[in-house]
Amino acid sequence: MPKKENFLDRVYEKMPGVAYSMSEDGVVTVDMENKGFTNRIAQRFFKQPAVSHIKLEGMGSFIFSCVDGRRNVYEIGQLVSGKFGDEAEPLYERLCVYVKQLEEVGFVRVVV
Repeated sequence: MPKKENFLDRVYEKMPGVAYSMSEDGVVTVDMENKGFTNRIAQRFFKQPAVSHIKLEGMGSFIFSCVDGRRNVYEIGQLVSGKFGDEAEPLYERLCVYVKQLEEVGFVRVVV
């Protein structure tokens, strides 16, 4: 029977080409280009923006800034716990869901 992978051992890195900025107070803003046929129609006829600016508030900004291609999910969880304490609980359940969402939208990818 194959060994099951432990999600906490995964290492993530920011996707190459993802533009983001960090304000002085630590809020990360990711700039996501709206591509594709339907987005072009929406931009032309409904005045939708070509680039969406997505703000990651509080803990999300901290988690995104910790993703560096070297730390695994467990180590990032330890940093989150150190910074946010009980506010982060249930820590690893929330962290795993958040990192999976970042992966689904294309902001991060698995290295190991």
